[in-house]
Amino acid sequence: MIVVAGEALIDLVPQHAAGDRTDTTTPAPLLPRLGGGPFNTAVALGRLGSPAAFCSRVSTDVFGDMLMEGLRASGVDTSLVQRGPEPTTLAVAALGPDGSAGFGFYAEGSADRLFELPPSLPPEVRALALGTCSLVLEPGASAYEALLRRESARGVFTLLDPNIRPGLIPDPDAYRTRFTGWLSSVTLLKLSEDDAAWLGGVPAEWTARGPAAVVLTRGGEGMTVWTADGTEVSVPAEAVSVVDTIGAGDAVNAAVLHALSSREALSPSGLVGLGAAGWREVLRFACGVAGEACGRAGA
Repeated sequence: MIVVAGEALIDLVPQHAAGDRTDTTTPAPLLPRLGGGPFNTAVALGRLGSPAAFCSRVSTDVFGDMLMEGLRASGVDTSLVQRGPEPTTLAVAALGPDGSAGFGFYAEGSADRLFELPPSLPPEVRALALGTCSLVLEPGASAYEALLRRESARGVFTLLDPNIRPGLIPDPDAYRTRFTGWLSSVTLLKLSEDDAAWLGGVPAEWTARGPAAVVLTRGGEGMTVWTADGTEVSVPAEAVSVVDTIGAGDAVNAAVLHALSSREALSPSGLVGLGAAGWREVLRFACGVAGEACGRAGA
């Protein structure tokens, strides 16, 4: 089983990207979509057929019930989900003509911020994936960090997707320091070019700090992976008609984990042992899954 830990929220997505609208004098209607990076990753894993569970704190409000139903409908185990009366986080998406998305968040006092460290994960758990807002917003961020460190220390494969949202990070330097401190507990680091630029690091060099592999998404240019043994592989992106890019990176997380699991490669030695040919297959599959996400509105 693969556990995904982090926030579930509601994306408010414009009905049309700015470049597709004939009337630009009035704002586009906002449509609620189930979302949140970890939520999207868990749902995608379930739809791909990987046994997956979601670990978070979800509101008992109407949006929270919708999120829980979305998980169950995709075959995701919800037994690790904590529930609370606090409201669901809202994320307002602003779409560019090319489908790129920026977000504003309404997260004060929301349920996912009050996540508490659960008991040790079940013995059948093979991997743990974390990232996005959940590692920023306290007090839950410290609980998710403790989960990462504890499960890594007992040998669980870990994936980290920082998925940087600058507007949520009050002290960038402090966050960058925390990020560097997480790397010793990370098996696979996945991030975008924008994430890497904001963090101010060189992806190929991060393998020396702990991760056995670093996967970098490069938008329309595809993906690149560097492994601890010096292997470097790049693949082009799929040619798709982009509606928006919401959830594309989350789809990559799920696709990579699914592909690694199917190859029995959820371990540091497994990542290195794939070699160039194996990584090329994994990244091509991930590009295809991300393309599916980009062709639909919302995650």
